[in-house]
Amino acid sequence: MIKLTIPGEPCAKQRPRTTKQGHTYTPQKTVNYETLVRQLYITQNFRKQLEGALKMTVRAYFTIPKSASKKKAADMVGGRIRPTKRPDWDNVGKIISDALNGLAYHDDSQIVSATVEKWYSTEPRVEVELRECKPTM
Repeated sequence: MIKLTIPGEPCAKQRPRTTKQGHTYTPQKTVNYETLVRQLYITQNFRKQLEGALKMTVRAYFTIPKSASKKKAADMVGGRIRPTKRPDWDNVGKIISDALNGLAYHDDSQIVSATVEKWYSTEPRVEVELRECKPTM
């Protein structure tokens, strides 16, 4: 099993952009975040690639808005109020799985089960868990 924590505000995978000349490119914010995830993975000494079918769990912890009252902020930290704002859950999971492609596993097609959860926290971050699935038969 691999556990990885990415500090800072969770980021979503942005759509590719096209210039007027017809060239397609990946937005810089996406490139920067994927690079950060890769660097953290490497510096935390994860060297081996997981094999076979994988389960990925992503928990994205967002900053509590400054406009939130003390009661509302307490409910957010306690998990009674969850983020229903952007970014979408699937884009948060996508940027993580794409960033770890070729490092944690050969290809993100190995991920057969994924869970992405959005929470509020006083410490914004993304926590990732990757594990090999055991055969059920």
